[in-house]
Amino acid sequence: MTETTEDPRLPLKDRIRIIIFEAHTPAGKAFDVGLIISILVSVLAVLLDSVASLHEAYGLYFLGIEWFFTVLFTVEYVVRLWCIQDTRRYARSFYGIVDLLGILPTYLSLLVADTQYLLVIRILRVLRVFRVLRMVRYVGEAELLTQALIASRRKITVFISTVLALVIIFGSFMYLIEGEENGFTSIPRSIYWAVITLTTVGYGDLTPHTPLGQALATLVMIMGYGIIAVPTGIVTLEISEAHKRAANTRTCPVCSVEGHVREATYCWRCGAHLFVPEREDAPPDKPGPKELGEGL
Repeated sequence: MTETTEDPRLPLKDRIRIIIFEAHTPAGKAFDVGLIISILVSVLAVLLDSVASLHEAYGLYFLGIEWFFTVLFTVEYVVRLWCIQDTRRYARSFYGIVDLLGILPTYLSLLVADTQYLLVIRILRVLRVFRVLRMVRYVGEAELLTQALIASRRKITVFISTVLALVIIFGSFMYLIEGEENGFTSIPRSIYWAVITLTTVGYGDLTPHTPLGQALATLVMIMGYGIIAVPTGIVTLEISEAHKRAANTRTCPVCSVEGHVREATYCWRCGAHLFVPEREDAPPDKPGPKELGEGL
């Protein structure tokens, strides 16, 4: 059976879910394109409204545009929660949180002035452009990278703790070497110098003047390049692993996760059955894991 939005055998909720969450159908692609255009127009209106001269001349128009898109995105957010089976999981997902943050500032502006300018957070929603431009494998890679970072949280904690220990030690040494006469008036201020030096930012507002202090600064800067290489190596490895997966835009009807390989029948996160459209050259249906288990 070909499961698309035109299939009359599909429930209405599933048809809407395919349109909203997936981009392999004409309706789904048109929805994503329209959504991206709406997001860009709404963000542009917020940016222009922050210009004093434009706000004074066209403030009411910008306010009307802001509320129009806020109501539109609110309806869209409610429909997303309605048509997905696991509502709580989607609400806690990255896109679910971004969708919510894209509408809250307008409502908060009724209580707190100027919070509507936080609507620029909506720009994160254009990440869905990857789905429309057929770069969907990057969506899967982002999901894999997120899972890898969560799994590596202990290593990341150790890494950050080590960096914090280093900046405290280097800052304390620099305070003893340079002293207050050279601008290192306290250990916390010296730690601030160590942070901007170790991260190779180098504002230049605080610099060592003694030969020993300059030698320590050189050591810290060289170590900084090595520290930068650690997260870079992690990201490079995960991207390399993610490229091995050929993902598509199919979305799990239960948990809304993306990044499934084309041959997948079940969700890689929760195990729910996916809607797999048949192809003309597809082989006859094979029994899935549940059917095989029942026959044993």
